[in-house]
Amino acid sequence: MSSSSHNWRDSLSFFASDLFKHVQMAQLFPDSKTFADAIVKTDLNTVLAAYEQACLDAEKSGEAVDLATFVNTHFDIPEMISATSQTKFENVADYIEHMWQVLTRTPDTEQKDSLIALTRPYIVPGGRFREIYYWDTYFTALGLIDAGRTDMAINMLVNFVDILNEVGCIPNGNRAYYYSRSQPPILALFYNLLKDALSDQQKEYVIWGLKKEYQFWMNEAGENALQKGVAQLRTVTMPCGATLNRYFDTEPTPRPESYREDIETAEHIGADKSQFYQHVRAACESGWDFSSRWLANPNSLASIRTTEIIPVDLNALLVTLEQTLASVTKGAEQARYSAASTARINAINTYLFNAEKAGYFDYHFPTQTQTDVVSAAMCVPLFVGIANEQQAEGVRAAVMNTLLKEGGVVTTSNATSQQWDAPNGWAPLQLFAVEGLRNYGFEMQAQTIMLRFCKTIERHFASSGVLLEKYNVCEPEIKAGGGEYDVQLGFGWTNGVYTRFQTYLNQ
Repeated sequence: MSSSSHNWRDSLSFFASDLFKHVQMAQLFPDSKTFADAIVKTDLNTVLAAYEQACLDAEKSGEAVDLATFVNTHFDIPEMISATSQTKFENVADYIEHMWQVLTRTPDTEQKDSLIALTRPYIVPGGRFREIYYWDTYFTALGLIDAGRTDMAINMLVNFVDILNEVGCIPNGNRAYYYSRSQPPILALFYNLLKDALSDQQKEYVIWGLKKEYQFWMNEAGENALQKGVAQLRTVTMPCGATLNRYFDTEPTPRPESYREDIETAEHIGADKSQFYQHVRAACESGWDFSSRWLANPNSLASIRTTEIIPVDLNALLVTLEQTLASVTKGAEQARYSAASTARINAINTYLFNAEKAGYFDYHFPTQTQTDVVSAAMCVPLFVGIANEQQAEGVRAAVMNTLLKEGGVVTTSNATSQQWDAPNGWAPLQLFAVEGLRNYGFEMQAQTIMLRFCKTIERHFASSGVLLEKYNVCEPEIKAGGGEYDVQLGFGWTNGVYTRFQTYLNQ
């Protein structure tokens, strides 16, 4: 368990302060996340009082506070994690082996910043991402296991249950500003990946964590569900009475790590800005921040409506959580989880599968209609094994005919300025597609995806010497773009998925 005199919750008052808001709006740093990760040199209350006094003095003198000087006086500013090296590596595999050490964080020591301290070592993605991320870690762990570093994967799994115990959910990452949102629930996948390597005590602890994670996502929907068609936190009671899930965040405010960006986008919102902030935060919980999946108008982030969407991938992953809980419990408890997974699969087939289009689609529950966005999320029901043969064939056709490009599987068929749309492809989605197709005997198609994505990675590595968080799979020779920040080097989940694909291709 993490514990400290400076609790991570102390940072929440920092994010609400005038100092924080003024610095973010002044754009002192190119990346808003930089100041959200800053370390206070002395004591936060003292610094905030000093800034209040500086503002009063400036008002009297008629001069503005020198923000840059104030910040440099009172804060240590974190640096990016460098993924470049003086050493030139012969191939991608050698680079990845080197990067495991670069991306490793030892147990956290006490600092006065936004980090939620963890007591075991962990791997960070790289670049601006200086902390552990929830769903990233599953894909990173595949590479760690293949590299003979299973102990590190176990450390990260136990860290997640620790942080779940402390925060009440597994947050987006181990930062205070992520406390109110999670990410795609991969704890059950992670447990199943490692269960044979866990001690009995570790197994018991993680199973407790699986139950707590389920409570977080379901907020006791079964007993306390509202009337049909009504959403309650992360659950939505469907017209038939079944429960499906959505992404959500209880905080109706700009994200501290993207404060200026959220404020500026919200200026174009005529309606309720607080709802816009919740939609943005919920999209971050999805891991797909941002994508036309969440937008009423694919070309306008201001049209975001994430909390109105019931996503295919989230609900498929929750089936795995329910099935895993059924496999580790007994009696009435086992029957409850088993019944919940059956009911969810039926609801996914009712609301999220389209027989005419032969694929899975997200559902906009206020209008009771499926969206028309063709996305790689439809691979997740195959990845978790809940599609029937006919459904799997439909997804295979959609992937190979619509989503597969020269460099791998594209995120969605919509080309927009958002980073989780065309032309970008991301490592986790390649993994979902490959494993999903393999589960249903489509070995040749899975191999095609692996070869194309690995070639894309290798081509970029040959010219740059680094691995990236995302790639342009439509025109692989062009660097990926889109989103709120520059493409990041490192990069945890790309390293893990490339390693796993090489393991398969060399079998």
